[in-house]
Amino acid sequence: MKLWGGRFNKESSKLLEKFNASITFDIRMYKEDIMGSIAHSKMLAKQNIISKEEQEKIEKALKEIELEIDNDELEFSLADEDIHMAIEKRLIQKIGDTGKKLHTARSRNDQVALDIRLYLKKEIKNIKEIIIDLLKVIKEVAKNNKEVILPGYTHLQRAQPILFAHHLLAYFEMLKRDYDRLNDLYKRVDVMPLGASALAGTTYNIDRHFVAKELGFGKVTNNSLDSVSDRDFIAETNFVIAMIAMHMSRFSEEIILWATSEFGFINLDDAYSTGSSIMPQKKNPDIAELVRGKTGRIYGNLISILTVMKGLPLAYNKDTQEDKEGVFDSIDNIKISLEIFKEMLATIKVNKENMIKDIYKGFINATDIADYLAKKGIPFREAHEVVGKLVAYCEENNKYLNELTFDEYKKFNEKFEEDIIEKAKIETCIKDRNSYGGTSYSEVERQLKEAEKFLKN
Repeated sequence: MKLWGGRFNKESSKLLEKFNASITFDIRMYKEDIMGSIAHSKMLAKQNIISKEEQEKIEKALKEIELEIDNDELEFSLADEDIHMAIEKRLIQKIGDTGKKLHTARSRNDQVALDIRLYLKKEIKNIKEIIIDLLKVIKEVAKNNKEVILPGYTHLQRAQPILFAHHLLAYFEMLKRDYDRLNDLYKRVDVMPLGASALAGTTYNIDRHFVAKELGFGKVTNNSLDSVSDRDFIAETNFVIAMIAMHMSRFSEEIILWATSEFGFINLDDAYSTGSSIMPQKKNPDIAELVRGKTGRIYGNLISILTVMKGLPLAYNKDTQEDKEGVFDSIDNIKISLEIFKEMLATIKVNKENMIKDIYKGFINATDIADYLAKKGIPFREAHEVVGKLVAYCEENNKYLNELTFDEYKKFNEKFEEDIIEKAKIETCIKDRNSYGGTSYSEVERQLKEAEKFLKN
């Protein structure tokens, strides 16, 4: 007989049991379910709803059940429906009628809301730790290559010279924002819903704030209907993870491009590359490609929960059982993506010679030459035109801007002076881009110090 089967005259269809069950995936919340049940039992005893002896008996049995699950000694069945019912059924098997008292003043509706919040609080902390580990690697690779100059791109066309470290630190900033988003998300997850019961609260004299304190929650939910029906925090978790995945996908795309023979900016370590089953020369960036690919499924999990929730009336509806698999999947995939990417990035070899070779090909010092003229009083649009003609001249004569003589520069505008030869050097272009947040050597040094300061806090 089901724990809820009092008003039913027939056994559930086997197909219904399979369709209705969530035990296959919500089993991962067993520790949270037991933690919540122990706190609930302590509150019931404190409020004299059950006796102290009954509470101690319940707590002892729950801890034994936790060990049984830890050691794979407890068999689960689809007939158990979910982890809450499975644990309660086992509790009753162990201690009889006393176990039946645990569910006093609560419902599976507020129980599952509690469990998922406890689980997400733990996983948000885990993801934050992994992000910090990745940020440390980004900072170290940047620090070790802070003199390396890279062609910067817009529209995937060579644009302006930047320091390789500056490029990496842009991803540091993205992941820093993700870290901040996780902190902000945590505040909204850290709200205790137990005590809302099915939807309307309970007639028992419970102490919800006591339970919140026992479980380490910062707040208690304010409205019982919202407590059991709210899944905003799950949608937001999916969103924050989707943002992280998007940033990692962009970073992965760069790694994939840089590792091609066409770019040749980096070499991937053999331990973090794969080969081809037919082409013996191949060395594939599968880690970066998989990180990029997993972004699609993570996006799908976000769209899924938003679609599930968009038409639900208050309060609880069984549709919300579909909230967990997606967020579990997103958590699992973002964690392994961050971890493996970190290891791959830490082992890359930077080919600075190849970067230098490509720097001059795209006339990426052109803007600096236009700025040079503008600083001498020529309107920027006019300076832009002059340098455009210089580039056309270089293309016709198979030259780069840094290869032009002073006499050649002078033919295009009388404002050019002999110092243009120095100004056209890529190293000078880097040094001069000293605006706050720019790519100059001194600014990148400041950014590295800021990164180190962030990681220490």
